Amino acid sequence: MARLKDKVAVITGATSGIGSACARRFAEEGAKVVIAGRRRELGEALAAEIGPAALFVACDVTVEADLAHLIERAAAGFGRIDCVISNAGAGSATVDIPQTDPAAFDQDFALHVRAPFLAMKLAAPAMLARGQGCFINMSSLSAHRAGFNTFGYEVAKAAVAHLTRCAAIEFGARGVRANAISPGPTLTEIFGKHSGAGDVSEADVEAAFARLLPSIQPLPGMAHARDVADAAVFLASDEARYVNGHDLVVDGGIAAGRPAATMKAAWRAIGEALAG
Repeated sequence: MARLKDKVAVITGATSGIGSACARRFAEEGAKVVIAGRRRELGEALAAEIGPAALFVACDVTVEADLAHLIERAAAGFGRIDCVISNAGAGSATVDIPQTDPAAFDQDFALHVRAPFLAMKLAAPAMLARGQGCFINMSSLSAHRAGFNTFGYEVAKAAVAHLTRCAAIEFGARGVRANAISPGPTLTEIFGKHSGAGDVSEADVEAAFARLLPSIQPLPGMAHARDVADAAVFLASDEARYVNGHDLVVDGGIAAGRPAATMKAAWRAIGEALAG
């Protein structure tokens, strides 16, 4: 369990969900982790749980000065930065296009596109000087398939996937890689918060999705935050030394197409309609 031994990773949005799962998994694999987020109490508790190999830095990624402080604090605390995971995200306030306030659209881009851009802008110079390092930007299934979220979120996640490809071709010749991860529906607290249901248990979320996913997802069950963190561990490790500009989809096969049972049921319905 030392695939990331002595590597230093900065993880934004790390106080809960996929971000905190990444922090724990990276630490398990021997990395030093810098936990970044706005919720100080949660961030400091996670850093204390992980131990001396973790450091919490309060950061609002939509504020450039906060990101600059984060990168400086990480480098000062652990000597260098080997990996930056831009994971901070939130639900979108956009609604139907004609009714959407442009400020809501701007906020989606500030959080999901501008922040990863700034993180790369600020952390890349030291990585490029050393000739090694990697960026992992959290995209989404929504970057590949419309209709899974509000349009502002989906457009922003598609943009960050392409931003990642642009970074990969710019940095690659100097030994620095950039990849994205696109999770599908993942078991975190965000669904209760943004559905309006408030505080709900993971069991409640999983039960709700159990009614939806079989018709669209070939693999059974729901992805867990650790599944996404495992993908991040791979991309940050030397095992992925030749993986650059890739968007790793972790969605149980949703982007690949409809489950066979759904397809067969549709053809039966078409046959019955034509026969009728």
